[in-house]
Amino acid sequence: MVTQRKFKLRNQRHLRRGIHILPSLFTTGNVFCGFYAFIAVFNDMHYVAAWAIVVAMIFDVLDGRIARMTKTTSAFGVQYDSLADIISFGMAPAFLVYSWVLKPFGRLGWMAAFLFLLCAALRLARFNVTKPDVKGDHFTGLPTPAAAAVIASIVIAFEDLFATRVHPIVMVGVVVTLAFLMVSNIKYPAMKKFEFRKRVAFSRFLFVILFIYVLATIPRVALFIISFFYLLMGPIGIFTRWKSPKNIENTENIPHPPAKS
Repeated sequence: MVTQRKFKLRNQRHLRRGIHILPSLFTTGNVFCGFYAFIAVFNDMHYVAAWAIVVAMIFDVLDGRIARMTKTTSAFGVQYDSLADIISFGMAPAFLVYSWVLKPFGRLGWMAAFLFLLCAALRLARFNVTKPDVKGDHFTGLPTPAAAAVIASIVIAFEDLFATRVHPIVMVGVVVTLAFLMVSNIKYPAMKKFEFRKRVAFSRFLFVILFIYVLATIPRVALFIISFFYLLMGPIGIFTRWKSPKNIENTENIPHPPAKS
């Protein structure tokens, strides 16, 4: 009996270790995709590099989701995930966009790419220090994977659908805008508490099925539309909150100074 109990305890310990390692394996997949994006850019395969960044996003979503589901979140996992993100969603898209269209601009081109990388690093550092995003329903500032998705979706759409490239001036504006949105205080929906409850299970199930269907049918167009739609959700949220009835009532209730006779 004692031997059997010891054997069970050993199996449980090994199982727990395996569960703790599982999120880190997905994070490692994230790092690999970011590194492969560099290799693809070096070989002038910008389209492949963009898709490598997209696959890195899938690994990034899965490692956090699995860590929360298995309750294996740790300080090591948070730091490892941030280091992976700076490679896949900071350096890789900055290097991709520079090699794709910004290289002829010389200093202006690589400074715009560096600004993107710098703001991605600052965004991740602020996330690690403050941690408001984990407990709340919103991110403060545009998440780095979303910013990288915008760049990747532009490369995929223009390389594959239009067989052309964006004008460098336009791309500089896009990169600078993404950089400042990452370090801004604009709120973006976190979408981490996406749980199926009995009351809304069917509607959410249909939404997920529709989303997967559109993404599988027209992935290039869907990725472009989804990334830009999420990018605009922050500024749209500011506008809707400003136009909300509460804010209008608060403005109307502000006492005005008496009119001079």
